[in-house]
Amino acid sequence: MPARGVDRPVLAGEQLLARFTALDEFLTEHQALWRPRPFTHRHLPWEESHPELANWLRQRSLEDAENSHNHPEQLPAPAPFPALAAQAFALSTVGDLPVHALEPSTRRLNVDVPGRKWQQIEAFAACLTFSTAPRHWLDWCSGKGHLGRRLLQPGQQLTCLEFDPALIASGQALSQHHHLAVNHHQQDVMAADAAARLNANHTPVALHACGDLHVRLMQLASAAGCEQLAIAPCCYNRISTREYQPLSVAAKASGLELSLDDLALPLSETVTAGARVRRQRDASMARRLAFDLLQRQLRGTDDYLPTPSLPSSWLTKPFADYCRDLAVLKNLSTVGEHDWSALESAGWQRLAQVRNLELLRGLFRRPLELWLVLDRALLLEEKGYNVRLGQFCEAPLTPRNLMLLAERR
Repeated sequence: MPARGVDRPVLAGEQLLARFTALDEFLTEHQALWRPRPFTHRHLPWEESHPELANWLRQRSLEDAENSHNHPEQLPAPAPFPALAAQAFALSTVGDLPVHALEPSTRRLNVDVPGRKWQQIEAFAACLTFSTAPRHWLDWCSGKGHLGRRLLQPGQQLTCLEFDPALIASGQALSQHHHLAVNHHQQDVMAADAAARLNANHTPVALHACGDLHVRLMQLASAAGCEQLAIAPCCYNRISTREYQPLSVAAKASGLELSLDDLALPLSETVTAGARVRRQRDASMARRLAFDLLQRQLRGTDDYLPTPSLPSSWLTKPFADYCRDLAVLKNLSTVGEHDWSALESAGWQRLAQVRNLELLRGLFRRPLELWLVLDRALLLEEKGYNVRLGQFCEAPLTPRNLMLLAERR
């Protein structure tokens, strides 16, 4: 992913549709490469067309895959990998939004906020440049209201909308502690009565509101006549439908039909997991992949069988018990005796192959995310806004660093 500081344009005006069209052509042309998930396929359809690339990736270690995960475009892999990487990099290049000096906080607002989250709030707030100063901030899906309190300046108002009563109570306590007049409201933003919470005087902001939640904000804010809004989208797969519902005219005309698995691809980049979490994640995936080999044998079919999420305590079971208990959960026939050590080793070998094969899909993470964010930008343009799309922070702070700034024309 491009780093901040490189000379790149913020997207606005005609650039939004032009970039969307180019991304749409790229993703459509190469969907046979990024749609199939190595985790669910023992052999991927594209391996027949690109055997040299497939063999090269399959021979790499799990450590090799881990080292390349965040920057697959830098991998010296056989064709067509380098050409795809160059094209993906060019199409996903987006500039940094201009920043302004934030008014220093006179209160210790960052107390009890995880350091990374507070840095994200600071970065998001520094990019909120509008032609007229906001009068009334609306912190959408606000949690405890940390973002809204950081934005609030003398002469401004702040309303926080949140569904979780515990978060609302904590937010109210913090606002009172800091002697700030903040309106904290319990609200299901997907409910019909949510529209009554917005009016034209509001400047809604949403930092990492998931899926349907930030789309709902765009729809209600434009209907309410809000003059300006700012959104950093997140979790595009957290939607109520089984497939993506395009928002803009351009996206509705596209031939891409995105499943929930497809929508999860942009979220597959990890930058924050600690060593213990990574070890636990790897052990869980290696066991699942080993069980996948077993279930194919038991069922006599070379098809993937989805398995439920399992408590971390399952990783402490002997591997044989893990497989037997999971087979019971899936109503499979008697497992019998197997070479459990060999099967467990095969799971780890598959994990290394899966992770390396996923590097090809990784080239399409950012292009697909930008396609989705541009769909949102184009919808806002259709609703009468001028939109700027850019990065509000560096990727290591959060990979979800794309931000939409919209002002009504």
